[in-house]
Amino acid sequence: MDRTFIRGLGLFDSTLLVAGTIIGSGIFLVPADIARQVGSPGWLLMTWIIGGVMTVMAALSYGELAAMMPEAGGQYIYLREAHGPLIGFLYGWTLFLVIQTGSIAAVAVAFARFFEIAAPAFSGFDQRLVAVIVVVLLTVINARGIRAGKTVQNVFTVAKLAALAALIVPALLRIVPGSAAHEAQFWTPVRNGQVLNWSAFPPILAIALVGVFFSYDAWNNITFTAAEVKNPRRNVPLSIVLGVTVVMTVYVLANLAYICSLRLQEIQYAPQDRVATAAARIVLGPGADVFMAVAILISTFGSNNGMILAGARVYYAMAHDGVFFRRAGKLNRHGVPAASLVMQAGWASLLTLSGTYSDLVDYVVFAVLLFYVLTVAAVFRLRARSPDIERPYKALGYPWIPALYIVLATAIMIALLIYKPRYTWPGLLIVIAGLPVYRLWARRSTA
Repeated sequence: MDRTFIRGLGLFDSTLLVAGTIIGSGIFLVPADIARQVGSPGWLLMTWIIGGVMTVMAALSYGELAAMMPEAGGQYIYLREAHGPLIGFLYGWTLFLVIQTGSIAAVAVAFARFFEIAAPAFSGFDQRLVAVIVVVLLTVINARGIRAGKTVQNVFTVAKLAALAALIVPALLRIVPGSAAHEAQFWTPVRNGQVLNWSAFPPILAIALVGVFFSYDAWNNITFTAAEVKNPRRNVPLSIVLGVTVVMTVYVLANLAYICSLRLQEIQYAPQDRVATAAARIVLGPGADVFMAVAILISTFGSNNGMILAGARVYYAMAHDGVFFRRAGKLNRHGVPAASLVMQAGWASLLTLSGTYSDLVDYVVFAVLLFYVLTVAAVFRLRARSPDIERPYKALGYPWIPALYIVLATAIMIALLIYKPRYTWPGLLIVIAGLPVYRLWARRSTA
């Protein structure tokens, strides 16, 4: 008997999957690096706003594609239909090698970094081993079915939002004297004691956005699970917009809380970049270190659950197109692609052993932006090529908002290629390396 996906995700579940998958470790750690880059409280806040607005712009375009093609695989399907099977494959190839598994590995490494603070009895454990255990555990849970995966997601998303609220609310209600909120030069970027020339600031801002985009990433994962969403033509696009809006609000408020609690230098040079922990010590007092460590464990665990749940559906769709391992296209008795989950876990586990947290962050972002641009461009291509296809939802602000996103994201990619070549060029080469691999798969599928 042919097994099928189970439609077990409602609008609430889907929205929490979007929000919970996005919110991982970035908001707790990344603000330190961004503050060092931009050199002012105002631009620290503005960087998160710019990243959030751009993410919403992309989400509005994805909504149209999601409503048109509510199938397992999501973004892979959109790229295949708009630009052809080769581009679809290159996305799936890069997703497996870098984007999804790299993000899973980076978040698992972050989990391991805070594990020994929350559980001192296990401080002697190898952090890499802890990261691998988390990936394997969540893979086993998700192999038990969509209901098990969504239960973990819902519980941990609500818990992480509550933990962030416990930090944000008291910080905003009591602005600490001398904090960055009182900086006389709130909007003046300063690095190494010198005011930055505004003409040199755009590339600095582009580089600073790397961490922001990583922190906002994975909002598109709900599209991968469209075959398991109830009323997907309505709920997938709506959950994307709702989830991204919730996260943007939380992220901006969290950074405002840091600014209201700490001096700029304390944000820039927080020990091990743990800005949230430094702020919590001021706001919450004794026990803040353990509280924030537990909060980050909850956040990263839930984020990884969402990415592990969703990513396997892309490889499932690729297998059905004959461009991935055939076994990945099979569902188990719980209606999930268990073999695909295992393959993803194996590669992500290897990545946890091969790089640091910051390496993985830089490695992922360029490839992510490249395929976001191509997917937003798919809205234009499909409107021109297939104008009569039913579109239950149409991209808000078309064509101006999608076009602006493409221009901005492309400019950021160019800046990254110039100013951060060590990580961006290897990411681009991985995409290109998929070309001969695609030919091998194509020959195999036609043999």
